Amino acid sequence: MGAKSEVRRRKRGDPPLETPPSLEAELSAFLAWIQLEKGLSPNTVESYEADLVQFAGNLAEQGISGWREVGVEHLSQWLSSLTEEAYAGSSLSRKLSAVRMLARYMVGEGVLQEDFTELTNNPKTARLLPEYLTIEEMERFLSAPDSGTPLGKRDRALFELMYGSGLRVSEVCSIPMTAIDPDEGFARIFGKGSKERVVPVGRHACDAVRNYLHGGRPNLVKPGTGGELFLSMRGKAISRKTVWALVKGYARKAGIAKNLSPHGLRHSFATHLLMGGADVRAVQEMLGHADVGTTQVYTRVEAERLLDEHANFHPMARSSA
Repeated sequence: MGAKSEVRRRKRGDPPLETPPSLEAELSAFLAWIQLEKGLSPNTVESYEADLVQFAGNLAEQGISGWREVGVEHLSQWLSSLTEEAYAGSSLSRKLSAVRMLARYMVGEGVLQEDFTELTNNPKTARLLPEYLTIEEMERFLSAPDSGTPLGKRDRALFELMYGSGLRVSEVCSIPMTAIDPDEGFARIFGKGSKERVVPVGRHACDAVRNYLHGGRPNLVKPGTGGELFLSMRGKAISRKTVWALVKGYARKAGIAKNLSPHGLRHSFATHLLMGGADVRAVQEMLGHADVGTTQVYTRVEAERLLDEHANFHPMARSSA
């Protein structure tokens, strides 16, 4: 089951996933369905597989030999064991979501008569505000790469594009050269679920991409290099792991104490737009969020910032000495 995802796991050094044989057939069919029929991305399918194989393994430990035997008590026992192992509420919600989708699929296919997840409540999660950089911190971070070297040109263009257009790390790693037009100032992005969107590319990002295309990327091309925009030193498409390491390294170089990640550049993009007065629906479209509620978390960031400003500087908000 999941041969391609298993290969990716082995390359990363992860332990193999094992599904009890008695539960494997329906699970394999479900994974094929969400990939081929629902069009979910390979990364999403792999995430579903990991969570569901974990659930199936726990069911086997509980003595379950087939999906028709599964009841709400078995699901509750699994979630309780994960809670004891200190899984975050967000992780529990993700895992439960995968199980719910599997159960509904099996009801639709006639494997199950009833959905055993219906009586299970969502785990309570503390929705954390996303980490983001101030504008001054972002300027320092973007200036950290040495634009006099091919790799420095690449890294500056990479970060300018991620921050300037709000791209996910997976999107920027796979973006082809043909998808971005620095002269017109836009890029064509294929995001989650292969959904296409067109995003604006700011002047600074366009300049950085041009600089990289003319004086950086040609130095990284090797025999067999593909059409991806951002290349590693081996001439291959840059990996997410490399981008993570680059962001961490340049954050340290810029003297930024925050725990910055590639997604933090995307958070900063959205937060700075809303701080500047952008409409939340426009930001939603640029980020490629299916639900505006996902985007509205950034309005909470701005609201908390304004409350802090009020508390610090309004004369009636200050505590008396």
